[in-house]
Amino acid sequence: MTFSTISALSPLDGRYAGKLNALRPLMSEQGYMHRRVQVEVAWFIALSDCGFAEFKPLSPGARTYLMGLVKHFSESDGEAIKEIEKTTNHDVKAVEYWIKSKFESRPELLRAGEFVHFACTSEDINNTSHALQLRSARDVVLLPALDRLLLKLREMAHAFADVPMLSRTHGQTASPTTVGKEIANVVVRLQTASDRIASIKILAKMNGAVGNYNAHLSAWPDYDWEAFSKRVVETPEPLGLGLTFQPFSIQIEPHDYMAELFDAVARANTILIDWSRDVWGYVSLGYFKQKLKDGEVGSSTMPHKVNPIDFENAEGNLGLANAMLRHLSEKLPISRWQRDLTDSTVLRNMGVALGYAVLAYQSLNTGLGKLEINEGAIAADLDASWEVMAEPIQTVMRRFGLPQPYEQLKKFTRGEPMTRELMQGFIANLAIPETEKQRLMAMTPASYIGIAAELARRV
Repeated sequence: MTFSTISALSPLDGRYAGKLNALRPLMSEQGYMHRRVQVEVAWFIALSDCGFAEFKPLSPGARTYLMGLVKHFSESDGEAIKEIEKTTNHDVKAVEYWIKSKFESRPELLRAGEFVHFACTSEDINNTSHALQLRSARDVVLLPALDRLLLKLREMAHAFADVPMLSRTHGQTASPTTVGKEIANVVVRLQTASDRIASIKILAKMNGAVGNYNAHLSAWPDYDWEAFSKRVVETPEPLGLGLTFQPFSIQIEPHDYMAELFDAVARANTILIDWSRDVWGYVSLGYFKQKLKDGEVGSSTMPHKVNPIDFENAEGNLGLANAMLRHLSEKLPISRWQRDLTDSTVLRNMGVALGYAVLAYQSLNTGLGKLEINEGAIAADLDASWEVMAEPIQTVMRRFGLPQPYEQLKKFTRGEPMTRELMQGFIANLAIPETEKQRLMAMTPASYIGIAAELARRV
């Protein structure tokens, strides 16, 4: 079978391939190879500046050429590395050999060829490459996608700040709020989660086979290899990697920062699952209508339907993302003794986990863009729910010391249909100051919203 989007095993590379074009160059195997070449080149150039008699500083022309290997790394370069891997059966060694193959017409680099991958274990290259991949995916794709959601939700919170809405606690009618305030709650939660994702330091180590610089010191025992490694890791790109140095490790970087990052993304996703379900419910109640699109079909048999599919797709894909992210965060920090290979195969699925999250963010953004508020339905629901006025009435009764206010309202309202006339009749018989009685009489479910509107505008 010829590979195409319709024959792909994963829907991320099939049905939804076009939606993830921004993530694919960063988190695919091509992106992984690209970062490996970047790390090998950065290490090689930095070694030439150590002052070793055996490896003189590279000429400006050689440096430019090497940086060009990184800058212009192409799909055909990735294919060439894969071809070498067929012989080596080792992906990092294939990268090393590919870089060396690019030295053949350059005597200066050819003479220094054995300093490519010098004193490195494969994991020195892999963990730094994964770190570069994750940083790019987070900063270039993930956080901007969350920012777009936050922008849309914040706009909605402000636009609907003053629109009264019936609350539902335990699915039952409850004290009113505003549409904007409920969206503002999501904004605050999601912004906190997004800030947490952004704040996590992306760590990397380059300290040899078991983290002790054994091989490095066997060649130059008096050189400060730890300081050198830190310099390569933390010097900003393109001369270094621009990551945070991890001084203690076994063969692998411990992956604790990865677990923290994936947990933080999962937390944001959980907030959005909550919101997806809520907005789905509001559509079901008729609080929101969805803009129609010519040619779109809601049901194969029921022509009237306009289904909230964007929120359903988002919920499903967020669940898939979190299942993978949680496995990654639980598994990756665990390695037998100084190294086992279970992390390697699992790490190849980072892009899949993040891909489902990004796909969900896009679905949510699309769904939010289709929503139109239905103030008539919201107002009608409020006007049919006068029982919620039992709360302010009994609270004012408490203020003025009336006997058993809660119990009186419980007996009066529980399980009985309430109307404006019934509630105002109850108020009229209360032994409270006339001004307070008139204030309660003027209150309606639509006006009983506390500072909800102010809170929504504040977000």
